[in-house]
Amino acid sequence: MSSQRIAATSAVTALAPAVWGSTYLVTTEFLPPDRPLLASTVRALPAGLILLLITRTLPRGVWWWRAVVLGVLNIGAFFYFLFLAAYHLPGGVAALVMSVQPMIVLLLGSVLLKDRIRPVHLASCLLGAAGVALLVLQPHAGLDGVGVTAGLLGALSMASGIVLTKRWGRPDDVGLLTFTGWQLTVGGLVLVPVTLASEDMPDHLTWSNVGGFAYLGIVGALIAYVLWFRGLSRLPALAASFLSFASPLCATILGYLFLGESLRPLQLLGAAAVVGAVVLAQPRGPRQTAVPPAATRATSRI
Repeated sequence: MSSQRIAATSAVTALAPAVWGSTYLVTTEFLPPDRPLLASTVRALPAGLILLLITRTLPRGVWWWRAVVLGVLNIGAFFYFLFLAAYHLPGGVAALVMSVQPMIVLLLGSVLLKDRIRPVHLASCLLGAAGVALLVLQPHAGLDGVGVTAGLLGALSMASGIVLTKRWGRPDDVGLLTFTGWQLTVGGLVLVPVTLASEDMPDHLTWSNVGGFAYLGIVGALIAYVLWFRGLSRLPALAASFLSFASPLCATILGYLFLGESLRPLQLLGAAAVVGAVVLAQPRGPRQTAVPPAATRATSRI
């Protein structure tokens, strides 16, 4: 791709993690308290079923177990750990913990995708992590062991999903909506029995609860994941993973706008560092990337 097309693809793909950054605000302000599994399930399963009803295509052959693996890593496990971190940590701190994800992608990509680890990649990781720290850490920021562990596991889950999605691509005859629908449905179905066994259902739902669930399902899952998998099929794994820094950036801005949180000069410096890390990690101009043939061919049908 040309530099202009790379920039345009990156900008559109970044909309997905930007939307995910609003998860922290929506979870704490609109959803029933202390129900991360319910929030995860309701976010994933309806969106996946809607896409399956539209596309009417099920996995075949080896893609049955691949869809399960990707659905668990990209959706089921990731959603659960994301919501668990959001319930136990301030939004910015949760985003900071999960900002280790590009570093994990860097290591996994060198093993599974044979990507070279370049000095610029290491510099981007360090710059991005430092930027997120400046952006979200406050003197009153609380650290909770459960929340920190959930954030790290969420980062590991999403990083593994990114790398395996790049390694496997998607079937030649399967479009983007179908591929996204498989994963959202699998992720939701995996969470259903765990949710029913581990959490009590709310006694009642307010209209705010319903609106919060609808937003997370339609905007935060269906639309956002279509954009995310579209970008992941076109960008290198590491470049795509750095776009996830849009999540803490968005979480900080929303906290400032709607929760009365402050925005100090150091946070502005952190925001600039985050943007710089994302730009630094993006590919420069046309070059061959190590992506599977299936993934390359699939982009032409998006």
